[in-house]
Amino acid sequence: MKEILEEAEEYNKMSMSRMSYTDKVKASRLGKKIVLAINEFYKKTKDPELMEMMKLVTVKKRKIDKKLHITI
Repeated sequence: MKEILEEAEEYNKMSMSRMSYTDKVKASRLGKKIVLAINEFYKKTKDPELMEMMKLVTVKKRKIDKKLHITI
């Protein structure tokens, strides 16, 4: 669990400038993986901190998807 939260924080700090198209696709997939992993733990614990982290990762992922012109 701790590794996932660290990965989520690193994901949120990741710079989006100078990302190639391929990097954006990888980042979008990583964001989805992180959200799904956190969600599994959230279902069991209902910890508000986990929900907040999922929201932050989702916002970042949507920004990346918007730059990729992917409709959600």
